[in-house]
Amino acid sequence: MNFFESQLFKDVQTQHIFDDCKTFADATARTSWLSACKHYEQVAPLNQAQLKEFVNTHFITTPLLRMQSEPDTASVKHYINSLWHGLRRAADKPKADSLLALKHSYIVPGGRFQEIYYWDSYFTALGLIDANKPEIVEDMLQNFIDLINDYGCIPNGNRSYYLSRSQPPILALMVELLWHHEHSKTNNVAWLEKCVDALEKEYAFWMQGAEELTNEKTALRRVVKMPCDGKLNRYWDDEAAPRAESLREDLALAEGLAEHKKPDFFRHIRAACESGWDFSSRWLAEPDSLSSIQTTDIIPIDLNCLLYNLEKQLSKFNKLLGNSEQADLFSDYAAARRTLINKYMWSEQQHFFVDYNHHKASQSKVLSAAASTALFFNLASEQQAQHIAERLSRDFLKAGGIVTTVTSTSQQWDSPNGWAPLQWFAVKGLNNYGFSDLSKRIMQNWLTMVENDFSVNQCLLEKYNVCVPQLKAGGGEYVVQQGFGWTNGVTSRFYALCED
Repeated sequence: MNFFESQLFKDVQTQHIFDDCKTFADATARTSWLSACKHYEQVAPLNQAQLKEFVNTHFITTPLLRMQSEPDTASVKHYINSLWHGLRRAADKPKADSLLALKHSYIVPGGRFQEIYYWDSYFTALGLIDANKPEIVEDMLQNFIDLINDYGCIPNGNRSYYLSRSQPPILALMVELLWHHEHSKTNNVAWLEKCVDALEKEYAFWMQGAEELTNEKTALRRVVKMPCDGKLNRYWDDEAAPRAESLREDLALAEGLAEHKKPDFFRHIRAACESGWDFSSRWLAEPDSLSSIQTTDIIPIDLNCLLYNLEKQLSKFNKLLGNSEQADLFSDYAAARRTLINKYMWSEQQHFFVDYNHHKASQSKVLSAAASTALFFNLASEQQAQHIAERLSRDFLKAGGIVTTVTSTSQQWDSPNGWAPLQWFAVKGLNNYGFSDLSKRIMQNWLTMVENDFSVNQCLLEKYNVCVPQLKAGGGEYVVQQGFGWTNGVTSRFYALCED
């Protein structure tokens, strides 16, 4: 049986037994999920006090992440270096819980996030490389290869309730990171062949259904057929139901919707989680209304830039392996995607890359830092890069770094918040085109903010209010988490670049 569809699971989540729905989604059964559910069927219904007692009898819940030793708070650099050990998890032993057991060690982000997260891991890996810990990155990459071989995709995180979706595809970036690292033990032909096999499987996952598209059926799963017959991608989730880890929130949000509209609503919510930007005005028809979410209608600029990079890397790596036919094929795919991105996602009016709403056949009016991925992957022309740099400097650069969008809402992936991944995309992207002064300003603003906040709170956080750094970042479905994997990684990389 599916534990997450059981009456026990629904009752625990909706009766507010835990403040955070993820707590029970991650709980370990003392015997088995099946026996707990069968026992519950015999005694239900229970009041809240009885249900709490039942849960404590049949399950073990894991407290928020606690470090094995106190981190070194002498400075931000010391803190980051001391945290890698605390955030590292050994290979998993299978248990009666939702965790997909991994065979190799990995880094968790921190706080409520006690499993590996897909796109987080690339940004975390930057810091691990800087700390001369390539072996941990190698382990994490191998875990992703195992996941894609076992499940056909790299899920959002290694939890069974994440299996219906992935996250922004950064596997090619991790492969490249290790391939170019001089002390990595993995940069050899046999290892590259294994990586290319996994990358091609990931590509097949994102392009699944592309051959079935017609003029009448223009979108299927993660692929959209454009008016010119080319194909671009969107975020998706194979389930159209409330999320197990946020069941209560999803049911509450859907309460006012007509019954026939709820499946689409749940899929839009889940697709936004696949994007990593959960949640943002990028996905909303009305910026201040999460109920207006329309994620699967949106063709995102960053996703398509990441897939452009995947195609480019598959071309490069296949060429290195002597697979010239495959190399040419993926080179053609990349060239076609670049043309489509420029055709549909470059705004002549805004002089900026934007998302595209394929349902309305129109460009999004939301300007987001996701546009930096076009610079990061060298997809923009010199003139486009100039325009993007000017816009980033004028509208996105704030006291603490690059703001997520120029739209201010209550969502955590909007202004006034800034996130480490977007700082890295902007900094490296600007450097690719020679805008080193602007990239240095972004790094300095970010580092100054992080250090000032650290002097007060003695920790690093998953996100910051970059507009008014003295204020705590808000928005989202949970409180700001400490740790934090990708903040550590990007901040570490900025220190390294500033010292060069």
